[in-house]
Amino acid sequence: MFLAYASGQGRALAGRELYLPRSWTGDTLRLAAAGVPAGTGFATKPELLQQMIKWAAAAGMPFGWVAADEAYGDNGPLRDYLEEEGIAYVLAVSRDHLLAMPVGRHRADELAARLPRRAWQRLSCGDGAKGERRYDWALVAAGRPEISLLIRKSISRSSQLAFYLCHTPRPAPLSRLVKVAGARWAVEECFQAAKNEAGMDHYQVRRHEPWYRYVTLAMLALAFLAATRAALADGTSGLPSSANEIRRMLTVLCAPARDQQHARRWSRWRHHHQERARQSHCQRQQLQDHEVRLEY
Repeated sequence: MFLAYASGQGRALAGRELYLPRSWTGDTLRLAAAGVPAGTGFATKPELLQQMIKWAAAAGMPFGWVAADEAYGDNGPLRDYLEEEGIAYVLAVSRDHLLAMPVGRHRADELAARLPRRAWQRLSCGDGAKGERRYDWALVAAGRPEISLLIRKSISRSSQLAFYLCHTPRPAPLSRLVKVAGARWAVEECFQAAKNEAGMDHYQVRRHEPWYRYVTLAMLALAFLAATRAALADGTSGLPSSANEIRRMLTVLCAPARDQQHARRWSRWRHHHQERARQSHCQRQQLQDHEVRLEY
């Protein structure tokens, strides 16, 4: 279980917990053999997430929203905790999720089917590997003013829908909710970066404490890369601002065989090559989106 922190300056993993199923917590000999602390009981994944959010808040970590997938959005106790604490959230829910309306409770997919065409707006929920991730979005008000249902529809396949339950103690525009929904992918991006740049999946441990030690060090390394990237983001240093380039630069600079000038030239060449590839992807996506708009 991991908690990712995402902001306009970057993202990194900020929490981790090891999920133990009941088959483990009910076997004291197995727990002892793995070095699990005595008294460790079973906790569901939503309960572990709730605990990590509590720790983040107690540590003074500044955050405005919580985003998660259906496994957590469909969990009532987790939503109740966030609402009691006044924490805004955009949580994915299943299509059969029942939304309390002034005239009764209705399934999420039933509400989506009743929406007129003018209710949908095409917005981007953030940048992806191949450019902006654009979808059609609609917002449905619930019986409580702070609760609403956000619906996402694929541009190319209108039957592909996703649903998000939103809690907004303070009013928020549709564009803001869309950005928060898109930020949920930050945890997947952190996994990829942590595995590629910090070797998070290279551990070969079989006990409880070594797992926490290794994963924590990998998270620290990823956080260092993210913080360094944010510090170089103004572009005045002339150095690359991606995590993998920073890691490569550190590797090259620490090697005695090459000088700094060579490392800088090599890094600039890679950065230029990646920028050309990104522009090509964006142009291809814009062309495809234009063709879809004509059909739509």
